[in-house]
Amino acid sequence: MKITRIEVFQVDLPLHEGSYKWSGGKSITVFDSTVVCVHTDSGVKGYGEVCPLGPFYLPAYAGGCRAGIAELGPHLIGEDPLQLERLNRRMDAALKGHPYVKSAIDIACWDILGQTAGLPVCVLLGGRYADDFVLYRAISQESPEAMAGRVAGYRAEGYRRFQLKVGGDPDVDIERIRAVAEKLQPGDKLVADANTGWLMHEAVRVVRAVHDIDVYIEQPCLSYSECLAVRNRTTHPFILDESVDGMEALLLAKSDLAADIVNIKISKLGGLTKARQARDLCVSMGIAMTIEDSWGGDITTAAISHLAHSTPTEFLFSSTDFNSYVTVSTAEGAPHRVDGRMAASTDPGLGIRPIAGALGKPVLAVS
Repeated sequence: MKITRIEVFQVDLPLHEGSYKWSGGKSITVFDSTVVCVHTDSGVKGYGEVCPLGPFYLPAYAGGCRAGIAELGPHLIGEDPLQLERLNRRMDAALKGHPYVKSAIDIACWDILGQTAGLPVCVLLGGRYADDFVLYRAISQESPEAMAGRVAGYRAEGYRRFQLKVGGDPDVDIERIRAVAEKLQPGDKLVADANTGWLMHEAVRVVRAVHDIDVYIEQPCLSYSECLAVRNRTTHPFILDESVDGMEALLLAKSDLAADIVNIKISKLGGLTKARQARDLCVSMGIAMTIEDSWGGDITTAAISHLAHSTPTEFLFSSTDFNSYVTVSTAEGAPHRVDGRMAASTDPGLGIRPIAGALGKPVLAVS
């Protein structure tokens, strides 16, 4: 089987709640998503998606996805999409760095592999664990009272794990954590996610001020070394996210005992192939994970669901359902939240059928 054509689509994904806000005053109202279709000479087509959280979150931006694929795509025509490790080596040789550019192509090739094998991607990624898996709900940054007021509604939708966006004024963040914690019920879990927003002295102040609260602290500072210093000054369970950008980072975190949980974002690592490698390394080292991505719609959510559902249950802290946050559906057959949980499709490949009207015409085609 050979790749004959790569088509690229641009899709706007508005948010149900109007906007999404996190540390440093960052916010976004419409996500700029890139959907990729990989065509083959056998007639099988696979789809992938990549959606950076704006240009100010990670070293990735929406226009860069499409510009990168225009540069990378010609090197992949004629390659076998079923030989995923080889294909990833080809992508890395043709374009140094920029893993997010490669992610949607890699996901699309997993979709092709699953369709060709007649198996869902989660089975090919290692097997399907349990009937479904648990999701978290991010609480966009607002006043302490407004954020606390969101909990009851999200719990009514089935969520029991809440990711509180902090990383602003430490005094206000302390109030945010306390206000939301007061709304929790037995079995709920609370994560205070600073998204690198605190300086080290601010992070230390916050963790000391909430020492009596059962809360996970996520990525308090920009650098790994700063996060490690905060980790060593608190007894709270600790999560690393933005610092986790590859295998070396995971090995260092294990060596330093820097995290109890790490977040595996598919596009940050370059696609399902490398995210699976990171997932399996974490399992072997005994580190729990949240399986997710930067953002996306139905196709990203499908890819997340297959990686999450193929992760041993005891190592999966949580996952996410990005397609429930946005107003636009891009594919039929995508997984959806049921009582705060989700399941990957049992159909071959990703199990999705893109909606042509939602994708529109390609903005780029490489053949």
